[in-house]
Amino acid sequence: MTTRVKIHASQPAAWKAMYGLEQYLATTSVSKTHKEFIKLRASQINHCAFCIDMHSKDALKNGETIQRLLLLDAWRETDLFTEEEKAVLAITEDITPISEKGLTEETYQNALKYFSEDYIAQIIMVAVAINAWNRISVSTHIAVGTKF
Repeated sequence: MTTRVKIHASQPAAWKAMYGLEQYLATTSVSKTHKEFIKLRASQINHCAFCIDMHSKDALKNGETIQRLLLLDAWRETDLFTEEEKAVLAITEDITPISEKGLTEETYQNALKYFSEDYIAQIIMVAVAINAWNRISVSTHIAVGTKF
């Protein structure tokens, strides 16, 4: 795979703005587990190897188990995830392929059983951010392990 434009170098203001969003997201009440699940699941859907690698390592550092990471793609088929985690993953799966259906009413109403509207808004913003990073990484062929 050939390397492509390095957006961090050619568009530093845009790159800085993306990091600004990440800095904001670090101040939200979304748990580390929820953030990493959002980032990993969206990256799996988007086939972003760079982000899957980064966020699986981050999840492991935060105490996540290998078993749950390996089964993340099949979360509906196991009882290893809490109802709250399942709600987060469902939101992520609705938002990531946005043209298919978007955030459905069913998914949204289910999430309201577990989270406030503010928390749901924060979940959505985490999903928006990782989807943007995935699009940058996949479009520019950022290699696994690249350091910025």
